[in-house]
Amino acid sequence: MNKPIRTVSIFCLLLFLALALNATYLQYYHANALNDRVGNGRVATATFSRERGAIMVGRTAIADSVKSHDQYKVQRVYRQPYLYAPITGWYTFGNETGVERAQNNFLSGEDDRLFVNRLVDLVNGNATKGGNVVLTINPAAQRAAYNGLRALGPDVQGAVVAIEPSTGKILAMVSLPSYDPNKLADHNFKKASAYATQLSKLKSQPLLNRAIQTTLAPGSTFKVVTASAAVGTGRYNSDTLVQAGPTYTLPQSHSVVHNDVLSGCDSPRIPLIQALEFSCNTAFAPLAVKVGATAMHRQAEEYGFNRSYLDPDQLPGQAVSRYPAGEDAPNTALSGFGQDSVTATPLQMAMVTAGIADHGVVMKPYLIDSLQSPTSFETLQKFSPAQLSQATSSSTAGEITRMMVATVQSGTATPAAIPGIQVAGKTGTAQSGLHNPDGTEVPPYAWFIGFAPAQSAKVAVAVMIQHVNQPTDEIHGGTLGGPIAKAVMEAVLNSHG
Repeated sequence: MNKPIRTVSIFCLLLFLALALNATYLQYYHANALNDRVGNGRVATATFSRERGAIMVGRTAIADSVKSHDQYKVQRVYRQPYLYAPITGWYTFGNETGVERAQNNFLSGEDDRLFVNRLVDLVNGNATKGGNVVLTINPAAQRAAYNGLRALGPDVQGAVVAIEPSTGKILAMVSLPSYDPNKLADHNFKKASAYATQLSKLKSQPLLNRAIQTTLAPGSTFKVVTASAAVGTGRYNSDTLVQAGPTYTLPQSHSVVHNDVLSGCDSPRIPLIQALEFSCNTAFAPLAVKVGATAMHRQAEEYGFNRSYLDPDQLPGQAVSRYPAGEDAPNTALSGFGQDSVTATPLQMAMVTAGIADHGVVMKPYLIDSLQSPTSFETLQKFSPAQLSQATSSSTAGEITRMMVATVQSGTATPAAIPGIQVAGKTGTAQSGLHNPDGTEVPPYAWFIGFAPAQSAKVAVAVMIQHVNQPTDEIHGGTLGGPIAKAVMEAVLNSHG
């Protein structure tokens, strides 16, 4: 072989070797990165065309995939859209929210736990299917919460969260106003985008899950945290006489605190149980000062303030509830009845309530009960309860429970009373501190927290009403939130038999 031919042969051999090395690199070493690249339209289209797993409540699918007559082959459908939208979110080409996002890999079938299923599908020549996600939601409680909020009027903005105290299971999570995720998952992307734009421009923010993403002053519901801090010092119990009266002047200030109730707080000294029963601001403001900013801050954090605790694989987007550190005396006094810089989500106040109900133990909240295989419904993973903190001692929780029971029996929380069942509860009406463009003050927020049965709780509830079309003097946590909490508690208790 002459030299030119040999040179060309070697050159061609090197080209083939380089081609083989590049193919090996692309198909083996770099395959995952290419597959995950945002701009990989082929992979994105293939994934979007795959039959996605169902999101289940019990044995009922609230989100699943059906055949479509377009290039994508399957259409995501939400069976009870407005009821569950804040939980499920929606799934569309290149975007997902809520549980659809939290468990996207599993629902799409790409999770490693579904490897055997993918292998079987490959051998049988079947298309890959996603796994099913089973929620902890109690459907009766969810419906009761939704109907209760909706009954307050078409303009209501609020949320309800119910938790099983002993486990942290989320039994209900409702946020209003809601939206139709079917319209956001529509394969007519122009139409879906127009609906998304329409929702984003509404002042009522229907895309916001107020249960976990809205933090507001918790008002007098926070008094159970103040009471926990006080009793935890060992210097107070439910019968201890505390300072009260018709007014209280903040330390180092001329600002005066008043009570929202007409009676029960006027005496200079009253039992702590009476102060909670009638929600006396003039008692809890000086009580917080005596407990001290450090102890108040520590107690709030033990209930979950200032941290994230809802895992992103359960539900993304949790806002952190805040109790500031290093408060001065005036601000500590205001924080004693849930004002100043104290803010909380409905989930956070449900956790506070559940912690008291569970003898001082706060369980980590979770929304997903289990993950199932797509066809045999075999449980591939079961989520287990986990303790978040020991917020108080059992004896302290018992004292707070006693006070909350009295609040339902003869205090501000009587609308939550259930015949034949001992209910513990606390109302809250928090000043917004905001003003409308015309200078008028934004109406207060109405809160309610409670649990039942008081001594062996099966459910703890938090109700938050951010806006309702009613006169300001009629916005009270007891009258608005109490009946909703009662309905949710009854729904759970009835399902327990």
